[in-house]
Amino acid sequence: MRGIDYGNLMHDAMRGLIRNVMEGVATNGLPGEHHFFITVDTGHPDMQMADWLRERYPEEITLVIQHWFDNLVVDEDGFAITLNFGNAPEPLYIPFDAISTFVDPSVEFGLRFELHHEDDDEDDDDEAPMQSDAPAEEKSGEVVSLDRFRK
Repeated sequence: MRGIDYGNLMHDAMRGLIRNVMEGVATNGLPGEHHFFITVDTGHPDMQMADWLRERYPEEITLVIQHWFDNLVVDEDGFAITLNFGNAPEPLYIPFDAISTFVDPSVEFGLRFELHHEDDDEDDDDEAPMQSDAPAEEKSGEVVSLDRFRK
């Protein structure tokens, strides 16, 4: 037996949590004051977005799902959604394994995933800035990093 890979099992469980949350939003909409900041690796091979957005955000983008979104469809591997970028609706497909942070500031909940690429230099900063037009105080949340549990 090779051992139990708790890190990957935990990542799978947390991505399942995001899947369940997004399925609920697709069915019932966003309840109350809930809204999400979702930071995504735009270089992920299954990430689908307009070329102009990828050029503007070649490494990552933080998406805000709050007042206006459309066409939210969740599948086993990710979700499709249309978001508004400067009054231009743009369809996106976000694979769950392209998500590096998922934050719901309305309840101070957050998850952080360590995304590993084959060309990583191991000098990633733990504090990656969120790129959003939202006020800074709305960006706070409790972020859980799995690195402290890995050996």
